[in-house]
Amino acid sequence: MNNPLLDISTLPPFSKIKPEHVEPAISKIIADNRAGLESLLKDAFSPDWDNLIQPLEEMDDRLSRVWSPIRHMNSVVNSEELREAYNRCLPKLSEYGTEMGQNKRLFEAYHAISENENYSDLDAAQKKTIQNALRDFHLSGVDLTDENKQRFKAIAQRLSELSAKFEENVLDATQAWEKQCLTKMELEGLPDSALDMARQTAQQRDKEGWLITLEFPSYHAVIPYAEDRSLRKGIYKAYTTRASDQGDNPDWNNSLVMEEMLALRHEVSQLLGFSNYAERSLATKMAESPDQVMGFLIDLAHKSHPQALEEMQEVSRFAKGVLGMDKVYAWDIAYISEKMKGAYFDLSEEDLKPYFPVNKVVPGMFRLVQRLYGITIKKKSDVDTWHPDVEFYEIFDLNGELRAQFYFDLYARPKKRGGAWMDECTSRMQKAEGIQIPVAYMTCNSTPPVGDKPALFTHNEVITLFHEFGHGLHHMLTRIGRASVSGISGVEWDAVELPSQFMENWCWEKEALDLFAEHYETHEKLPESLYQKLIDSKNFQIAMQMVRQLELSLFDLRIHLDYQPEEGPRIQETLNKIREDVAVIIPPKFNRFQHGFSHIFGGGYAAGYYSYKWAEVLSADAYARFEEEGLFEKKVGEDFLHNILEVGGSRDAMESFKAFRGREPKIDALLRHCGMAA
Repeated sequence: MNNPLLDISTLPPFSKIKPEHVEPAISKIIADNRAGLESLLKDAFSPDWDNLIQPLEEMDDRLSRVWSPIRHMNSVVNSEELREAYNRCLPKLSEYGTEMGQNKRLFEAYHAISENENYSDLDAAQKKTIQNALRDFHLSGVDLTDENKQRFKAIAQRLSELSAKFEENVLDATQAWEKQCLTKMELEGLPDSALDMARQTAQQRDKEGWLITLEFPSYHAVIPYAEDRSLRKGIYKAYTTRASDQGDNPDWNNSLVMEEMLALRHEVSQLLGFSNYAERSLATKMAESPDQVMGFLIDLAHKSHPQALEEMQEVSRFAKGVLGMDKVYAWDIAYISEKMKGAYFDLSEEDLKPYFPVNKVVPGMFRLVQRLYGITIKKKSDVDTWHPDVEFYEIFDLNGELRAQFYFDLYARPKKRGGAWMDECTSRMQKAEGIQIPVAYMTCNSTPPVGDKPALFTHNEVITLFHEFGHGLHHMLTRIGRASVSGISGVEWDAVELPSQFMENWCWEKEALDLFAEHYETHEKLPESLYQKLIDSKNFQIAMQMVRQLELSLFDLRIHLDYQPEEGPRIQETLNKIREDVAVIIPPKFNRFQHGFSHIFGGGYAAGYYSYKWAEVLSADAYARFEEEGLFEKKVGEDFLHNILEVGGSRDAMESFKAFRGREPKIDALLRHCGMAA
């Protein structure tokens, strides 16, 4: 078969990739790599970087470049056939990965290189690659007995399958729910932009009237604006019971998936000598112990909970005094809060949307990073993509050198996983023929264009776009040529959010907003009066948002830290207890948020969701240097580029932070940004 996946000399030929290409391509690459490894290890030789590690890195890169478009398409243009092909590959990839990690001869070869007198001649990125690999051999079970190695391998395969199943259940449950409204009265309160989107959705699906779905732009339009309380409750219940025992379809219930994942994570951790999965997770992170993380989260909870309680009491007072609502339910809070913003700040998300058209936001964001880092971004046409909405760009440095490329897939649509993320298409890598440049996918689920208007974003959607672009810059602006530690690779997971959360700060600065906030019809810049309302509202209910993030972080840590096989996972019980301690909004009994918590059951954040808050300390403190020395001070931008973005994972994150800031991080800037006293 002429398999387009096997041609990795160029960008992925998305339009030619079919489900029947997937499994043969992966099987061939794995077979080639196994043979290649045997060839490398077969002779008695003195291993070094050039005769062992470089060829292995190139083998890994080939597999990664073939798997990357498959994994990506499974997330953004999901189909039954592609899903089946994708799932058939998961056990093969898991088995191959474990086999490499448990290869004693390979481990000994790496160890020999680390002990060799020539080791000191290697550059920092090469040394970090070897140090990380030696650590990861132990975490893959290289030291285990043969029997335990087999068990480890079986667990790794099963966890890979369960993670995919979790995501599929969430996607299917999200896509299956819709509500048709035949009169505008049913949608009273929704702004015109939301009504237009609902009308367009109905037309796209050959239905009359207006169609509400669980895709986030639709959900987010109903919950804060719909006057009909029963409509708010209906969509809230559908959204918070997705893929659960409270949902409509038992085939998509994630309960047993989650329970089995927690049991297997605990078992594999104990095989490796850890007490629990939280300890195992932190073996590759900045934080030193679960106790340290727990202390960090509880300290933040103590600082924010009293204020969060006051904010929630204010919601209740406003609901009763102004809106005549004696009892406040979970599906009312966004609605009441939106009314409060209107009353207190004379501001609504809808007031801002006309100033954030996609055709201004995206070029303005590019101009911002050009001022910060001296790079230029240009759109490139005639590139094969997976959907007509996708756009492709190239990044050039001051010398006109091509540094990186990326895809933008910004809008929500059917058959596309929810959320927003950055993923690697290719990594920067030094090869014999030259430098392979990094290529990124950046994916959002923002409000799509309606009719002949450009897509108009909420301010939150702008923040999300900037966040993902921060991840993208971390991947793309690296100068490291060793793939295992270039870009975000090799960066401790609790530091990986630093560049992304750092980028969010610019969405609040007038000087930055003037680069892209422009009315789509009048071309007027964001007026000073509207900007002031935005800033005044910035910390509105900030403590409520803080304790919600802490609730999720503590829940994630606790279910992994406290797991006892004889007691089972106690998922709901653990969540209820944490809510008693830190939450100010206690959701209804039917709420099953955890069944859609993809970060920890479908992504890489298990016993690591705290990373968002941990890295927010780093990002706020890093941004504080810009506030102190000048938002567009050239030297500060260059320092951030050289000390954070370009070095990637080639050194410890703390070293990179100290190189930029001149000291270890402090929490003061985060608390100041949140309007809380340090």
